[in-house]
Amino acid sequence: MSAALFSMMPNPTPMPVEGPSVMGQLAAFVAIGAAGAAGFVALSSLASQVTGAESSWVNALCYTALIGPVYLAHRRFSFQSELPHSHALPRYIGVQLMAVALVTLFSFVVYGLLGMTSVVAATLVIALTSGLNFVVLRGWAFAQHAPVTLFQLRPIAHE
Repeated sequence: MSAALFSMMPNPTPMPVEGPSVMGQLAAFVAIGAAGAAGFVALSSLASQVTGAESSWVNALCYTALIGPVYLAHRRFSFQSELPHSHALPRYIGVQLMAVALVTLFSFVVYGLLGMTSVVAATLVIALTSGLNFVVLRGWAFAQHAPVTLFQLRPIAHE
């Protein structure tokens, strides 16, 4: 285009940049979670075969090794967060610790109290834990304007 024609064009107003939709975030969250789970199975299986170590220790180490890559993928693709790592990473780790407690609680309820079969119970535990994980990651761990703590205390206003 010639400079004369270009100079006659009005300056367009920049469109506000919107983040991904909740469904887009959820789709990316599920895809990254599935990839992380597949990576965990492959890595822990390989490590168990190579080292011959007890699977519980190998599993713990492999899970720990994948926290960083999965965190980065969720931060970048699921939630497109620009929150500094110094804020988002400790929150993410806190959410993962919460997820371990939830898996334990949900497993106790569905296996112990409700007596569900293994496949149904495991599916329900994964769905419940992942669902709560998504909500807390989206609303707190990767949210730009979230409070520093999940339960922020506010002083009582005296009138």
